[in-house]
Amino acid sequence: MRHQTQLLTSCPSSNMPQPPYPIIDTHQHLWDPKRLNLPWLAGAGPHLNRKNAIEEYNAAVAGLPIASAIYMEVNAAPDQKLQEAKLVRELIASGTAVTSAAILSVDPGSVDFHEFANQFQTQDWVKGYRQVLHSGATPPGYCLKARFINNCRHLGATGKTFDLCMRPAELKDGFKLAEACPDTRFVLDHCGNIDPKAFFAKDDPRGGSNSQDATRWKEDMAALASLPNVACKISGIIARVPKEWTPDDLRPVVMHCAEAFGSDRVVFGTDWPVCLSGGSPRQWVEALTQITADWSPEAQQQLWSENAKRVYHLG
Repeated sequence: MRHQTQLLTSCPSSNMPQPPYPIIDTHQHLWDPKRLNLPWLAGAGPHLNRKNAIEEYNAAVAGLPIASAIYMEVNAAPDQKLQEAKLVRELIASGTAVTSAAILSVDPGSVDFHEFANQFQTQDWVKGYRQVLHSGATPPGYCLKARFINNCRHLGATGKTFDLCMRPAELKDGFKLAEACPDTRFVLDHCGNIDPKAFFAKDDPRGGSNSQDATRWKEDMAALASLPNVACKISGIIARVPKEWTPDDLRPVVMHCAEAFGSDRVVFGTDWPVCLSGGSPRQWVEALTQITADWSPEAQQQLWSENAKRVYHLG
């Protein structure tokens, strides 16, 4: 099979094809630092430490066939969780945004989990929750504590999902959690947070093989894929590419995820604006379109939108 290797840079200047299907963006971050406190922005790059609200998102995806988007929580300060939910609810209720649903922030390991989650139990616009598991506040094994597991089981009983966003070296913890909660739908964010450079040759002048273990990642992803209640989000990996990259740099990650989970358990996300660390949403969509060009029309449609409807119970 011959693959095109058009070089891309972080500037939005690509002439590659786009998918001929509507897209559901399952990973849309939005924030305005004047309205929501995100402590982690202080150490982030200038493309993140600024207003990235719906207006900026609309400009970034202009021309792409985005049919709808799911807001993804932004790791706001703990005392800002309700404010975040309020802002997203107002945006969705306005009917003026492509945003149609949300994944809110909640820590299943916290004592106030039920107090927070119960407020949204009957709110259909809230499709699920996420707790970032790769921060200093969540050491390895955090998601395997009894309270965390029991509360994730509760999410399944109430029809809510849980997005897993964790360090690649801790994917086995994600497997154990999902295995212990067979009635809860888990979505593994960002292809398990693998760095595509883990697949580069050691002598690659753009960075070569990094400290992540590609073989271990493949094994852990296969284990997660063996659980029918886990889906994989094809997102995030563009944020880690070197300055000059090609779609083929992302191909090993995308194809392993697709082969492990199958075309019926992968969903697409832009990860905007975090994706800007490596490329624009347009570049990501066009690169993924090229990578999946050999897929059947049905499989492509599943990736871009159909699976998201089922996984996140979208109307």
